[in-house]
Amino acid sequence: MKNVEILDSTLRDGSQGEGISYSVQDKIHIVEALDELGVRYIEAGNPGSNPKDMEFFQRAKELKLKTAEMVAFGSTRRRDCSCAEDSNLQSLLSADTKTVVIFGKTWDFQATEILHASLEENLEMIRDTCAYLTGRGRNVIFDAEHFFTGYKANAEYAMKALEAAVVGGATVLCLCETKGGAMISECAAAVKAVTEKFGSAVKVGIHTHNDSGLAVANSLVAVENGATHVQGVLLGFGERTGNANLSTIIADLQIKMGYKCIADENIKHLTPICKRVAEITNIPLDTGMPYVGQNAFTHKAGMHIDAVLKNPFAYEHIEPETVGNERVFLMSEVAGRSMIIEKIQKFDPSITKSSPLVSDLIKQVKELEHQGYQFEGADGSFELLVRKAIGKYQPFFTLHYYKSTDEYPLIEKGLYSFAQIKIDVEGTTRLAAGEGNGPVNALDVALRSALKKFYPSVEQIHLTDYKVRVLDGKSATASKVRVLIESTDGTSTWSTMGVSCDVVEASWLALVDSFEYKLIKDIEKKYQKIM
Repeated sequence: MKNVEILDSTLRDGSQGEGISYSVQDKIHIVEALDELGVRYIEAGNPGSNPKDMEFFQRAKELKLKTAEMVAFGSTRRRDCSCAEDSNLQSLLSADTKTVVIFGKTWDFQATEILHASLEENLEMIRDTCAYLTGRGRNVIFDAEHFFTGYKANAEYAMKALEAAVVGGATVLCLCETKGGAMISECAAAVKAVTEKFGSAVKVGIHTHNDSGLAVANSLVAVENGATHVQGVLLGFGERTGNANLSTIIADLQIKMGYKCIADENIKHLTPICKRVAEITNIPLDTGMPYVGQNAFTHKAGMHIDAVLKNPFAYEHIEPETVGNERVFLMSEVAGRSMIIEKIQKFDPSITKSSPLVSDLIKQVKELEHQGYQFEGADGSFELLVRKAIGKYQPFFTLHYYKSTDEYPLIEKGLYSFAQIKIDVEGTTRLAAGEGNGPVNALDVALRSALKKFYPSVEQIHLTDYKVRVLDGKSATASKVRVLIESTDGTSTWSTMGVSCDVVEASWLALVDSFEYKLIKDIEKKYQKIM
């Protein structure tokens, strides 16, 4: 297998995305995650740009990385001073990384109109900077900014800029598709021309942006035309429409195209590490992202599910476990008998496709989804529905009533709610009350208070997400709503839902399902230990 080295720029180019801001500790955690994945380089920022990046590089010196190498990022010297006098270059050296990434202008327009330098001055800046850093023991990766635009406008000058970097001692020429506008054929032709001219002396790299939706495609075609160094962001976010998505590129190159980007045994960590980086970044992982998204191996249509249950190869291009993901079957009105069977047989393997129970359950699901339920997003509620249908469910309590009131203003924090519930648990009547920030929170507090004496594990339940969806906007405030609650006990995560014209009732239904799902799982775990 041919090797392709990966440079991840999540902490530099990725951090330029809207709404993304990393603390120094966040950066440390992401470096550790990327090192675990096994990328070759981690571009962690410009030490001369702000005190936070400088602090990070100082702390990063203490890290014991297994495979990755930290790199600092900066620009060529300013046109009006020497390298020794350039404060940004001195900051770059102070980061004390073995490898540095230097960007310079390769588009004649940028050199004259943005830098206000002559074309020859710009070449000298590139050559001088690479030579200065190489002379101080640094391995230099030259980022040829705006290369594809420059090559299209003035190929001769763009090539001269690359030559200046090579003469200065750069070991990698990374061709940057900075504006994200190059088509695949343009990218292929330019990379081929560069590899033919410089490929015997240095590595050729690719750095693309996604403004035309081609960042991944252009990265792959660059490799096909000789590039052996690929830059991007693990999850593809970044300025404007984002950067090349490395999670997709790594999987495509290594699984489909016969290149080696990371250790073979690390491919299975791709999905878990992408989830970890998304969590640290405080963004949701795009469910539709290839390979690592929640929906990457999710099936909903009945015909698809039936075929995948017979042989996954029918609709899956790889086994989800290859990249650490998992196959998911969504329950919906179009899922069909195969889906119902797959779910039911987890609890009763003896039930077959021809069982009347299956027909009844399909009918019930379709009716509930017509009312507004959407079980594909509520695995917990669907499992309870199946358990009730096959007789493997027993309620943990019986509700007499609940009520909630809101009074405003009672406290400075805003709306203050009070809830009261009356339930029977194991023949004992419990009356409990709760106060909270809103009626749902108050009901949650009251229900926990009533149940914890009988089921202490309810204290482990934490609600991690709460969504309300209006199902019929035409009815305005009388509309039916669907409430989705996501819960965790620190080990498992599950989702439940409720539907009603009353948002409090819909929330109560979802809340009860969440508690009962947890309690059922606790009983099963105890039983398994006994067995």
